[in-house]
Amino acid sequence: MYKFQEYSEGIVIRDTEDFDIKQTFDCGQCFRWNEDNDGSYVGVAYGRAVRIIQDRNDIYIKGGKIEDKYFWEDYFDLKRDYKNIKKELSKDKILKEAIQYGEGIRILNQDMFEIVVSFIISANNRIPMIKRAVENISRRYGEEIEFEGRKFYAFPNAERLKDAKVEELEACGTGFRAPYIVDTVSKIYKGEVDLNHIKSLNTDDAHKELIKLKGIGPKVADCILLFSMQKYDAFPVDVWVKRVMQHFYLAPDVSLNKIRQFGRDKFKELAGFAQQYLFYYAREFKGKDAF
Repeated sequence: MYKFQEYSEGIVIRDTEDFDIKQTFDCGQCFRWNEDNDGSYVGVAYGRAVRIIQDRNDIYIKGGKIEDKYFWEDYFDLKRDYKNIKKELSKDKILKEAIQYGEGIRILNQDMFEIVVSFIISANNRIPMIKRAVENISRRYGEEIEFEGRKFYAFPNAERLKDAKVEELEACGTGFRAPYIVDTVSKIYKGEVDLNHIKSLNTDDAHKELIKLKGIGPKVADCILLFSMQKYDAFPVDVWVKRVMQHFYLAPDVSLNKIRQFGRDKFKELAGFAQQYLFYYAREFKGKDAF
């Protein structure tokens, strides 16, 4: 059983299981964590700038505070039994192989507003460009945080982002998505859209509410549901998941919606976990040339 302890530069989570920081931070679910040459990751979560270092089963959070241990426990989803999830999903032979390449993936519990804006930016975009745009927005509108002698920036809330102009967001690298962000931020700030209410709905109803917003299609909605609203039966279908699903499970001409529905029907309440293992497997191991 994992336990939190203080150390000279922060806190450490000892004896974690089924947790690999590289696989978790590089599986397409987050955009604020960046790997350094030593394999550690530095980033910002809910206004906290920290460095995450893994030494086998121990996770060091440099800059972390012991009073925040329950925050990190929730953020890293430590209470969930991933061994059991992997055991269940491994009954499928394709997933069994995929899990071997991403067995340390955990689904983070991220801020809903940040994820909404970040995944609007993600539409028809590449991860390096998404990360740059999210960082630029944080730098321009977010609260400054000092850490390791450097300046970091929290992702802005709706209050801070409500006056952002389309041209300003375009200058941050959001491209054609800037008007969508302005419209969605305005609706959230004015209370016309209540993310907590959407989270309280079942997955299908929550999905219907999210796709009413400009810039949010089925895949982006599923990402928001999975990565910030704990809807683990969501099954986002991006280019990588499409390729792996068509290659192993379905005909090449099957629509994205049918792939999404197939994944949800096949993997049920574990669909989101299956999606993460398949995404990582397709992108990191198989690569685009395999499909």
